[in-house]
Amino acid sequence: MAIVRWQPYGAVASLQNSINKLFNDAFARTNVDEDFALSAWKPVVDIFDKDDAIVIHAELPGVKKEDVAIEVKDNVLTLRGERSESKEIKEDKYYRKERTFGSFHRAFSLPSAINPDTIKATFKDGILEIEIPKPEEQKPKQVKISID
Repeated sequence: MAIVRWQPYGAVASLQNSINKLFNDAFARTNVDEDFALSAWKPVVDIFDKDDAIVIHAELPGVKKEDVAIEVKDNVLTLRGERSESKEIKEDKYYRKERTFGSFHRAFSLPSAINPDTIKATFKDGILEIEIPKPEEQKPKQVKISID
C-alpha cells in the first residue's frame, strides 16, 4: 500500500474545477449567447446623496467620452453610449472572451423640481460622474401689510 500525502484543500480545488467545467459545458457560448451578451451590457452605477446634490457614478471602462450621451427628458435622466471592440485581434485567436461590447442605456427618474440646465458631468479614469444639484427649497414669502 502506497502512502499518499494528505492535502486538505485538494478536494475543494477538485470540486471547484468540476463545477467550472460543468458550467462551461452547460453554457457554452454560441452566436445566440454572444448576441444576448452584447445587448445585455449595462454599466454599474452608484447613486448617492450629498448635501447640495444627487451624484451618479457610472463605471465605463474602455468607453471614450465622445461615445457617451446624457439626456434629460420628462424628468428622466438617460445615459447612453457604446463600448467598441478592438478589431486588431481576430476572432479565431481568442482563447477566452468574457468582456462585453456594444451599446448600453440606463435611465433614472429625477424629482420633478430638478433643473436639467444645472446638471454637470465629468469623465475621468473610466468613471462618469453626474452631479445633479438639488433645487433650493421654496421659502415662504413674507409680505408686509401696512395698516392705516
